[in-house]
Amino acid sequence: MVRMKGCSIVKAAEPTRKGTLSLSEWDQVGIITHVPTIYFYRPPENWIRSPNKISTTLKESLSRALVAFYPLAGRLRWIGGRRLELNCNNAGVRFVESESVMKLDDFGDFSPSSKYDGLIPTVDYGLPIHELPLFMAQVTKFACGGISLSFVISHAVADGQSSLHFISEWAGLARGEPLKTAPFLDRKVLRAGDPPASQPFCSYHHSEFDKPPLLVGKSDNAEERKKKTTVTILRLTNEQVKTLQYTANECQNSSSRPYTRYETLTAHVWRCACKARKLVKEQPTALGICVDARSRIEPRLPTGYFGNATFDVIATSTAGELVSKPFSFAVRRIREAIEMVTNEYIWSTIEYLKNQKDLTKFQNLHALGSEEGPFYGNPNMGVVSWLRLPMYGLDFGWGKEIYVGPGTHDFDGDSLLISNPSGDGSLVLALCLQVEHMEPFKKHFYDDI
Repeated sequence: MVRMKGCSIVKAAEPTRKGTLSLSEWDQVGIITHVPTIYFYRPPENWIRSPNKISTTLKESLSRALVAFYPLAGRLRWIGGRRLELNCNNAGVRFVESESVMKLDDFGDFSPSSKYDGLIPTVDYGLPIHELPLFMAQVTKFACGGISLSFVISHAVADGQSSLHFISEWAGLARGEPLKTAPFLDRKVLRAGDPPASQPFCSYHHSEFDKPPLLVGKSDNAEERKKKTTVTILRLTNEQVKTLQYTANECQNSSSRPYTRYETLTAHVWRCACKARKLVKEQPTALGICVDARSRIEPRLPTGYFGNATFDVIATSTAGELVSKPFSFAVRRIREAIEMVTNEYIWSTIEYLKNQKDLTKFQNLHALGSEEGPFYGNPNMGVVSWLRLPMYGLDFGWGKEIYVGPGTHDFDGDSLLISNPSGDGSLVLALCLQVEHMEPFKKHFYDDI
């Protein structure tokens, strides 16, 4: 249904700095593969009538954007201890042009389905890592005149905030505007490339690096990794969100800060997953929570910091406690995990990783088909928040998108919380679960509100 018309390498339009760039510890742990995002547009006729206008505009502006964001045009390479560094060699990014017989109306509400096949650049992880572009884009023209524009960007180079910073600047350049905020590229502010400190900054037990719980009675998670998964989009109205927040906060002390949307919705997802999976009451379960350190670290990271400034912390419980105790219990477990992330804890995390001789066990290689690294599938979950990311209103000159989504996330327990573009307080949950658990999850997700 999708036919490739062309594939090119786009390089920075002007000479850029050459040489190696050290990565921070956060760049090298967790997900180190590519993260997909897809936008759908309905450009006006003057863009559609000119057959190459869209692709030419995108490629020329992308080339200019890479002058400031030149690390994205480089390549990763392995060094000792399963660590990575970035070779800034302007090898370029990949740009794919394709067309499809489908129409935008064929996508309905844009829920994940096989219709997405072929619309997002594929990464060949069978190649050596130093041959893989760090950023790939694909524009697909549909029969109705609509288009999709998708991206995959290496999580070893940028987190969500940094990725959207780059894409937003690219869109501005495409519209003929100057760069608004230059990226801050020196990762030395997070001691990238530095040896471990002679004296530890502070010592904590970093449970986020412990092995996640296994199903009771199992000695490994190999069987769970092999089970077929499915992806869905679930929507909550503003009224439903408020109902959950009211339930979470009704037993709160009046002097305490009310629970946030993220804390509340994440707790709801965690509990529903326990019920859908029919976990026994004594089953330990872990929840991965992604925390942005930009405003928590001292000194604060510079404006436009380009790299990873997020890391996971873990909330734990047993399935029995989560399901049988009041909803506020699960919400409180999540807040306690988030509140651990102080300035001292952040620097301790970096120091802990610096003292590891090998980072293999901290790297999530799902997309590589590896059995190595952490696995947050059954009985565990991960909920990432895109609630504050500026992902909407991306205009390359032909108007804003009609839909934006996270692309495909295909491992059990992975989920994203996204704000509705209408700004009315409604939310979207993009979720991947094992096939046998998805329908029960949907039932609990709505019935338990």
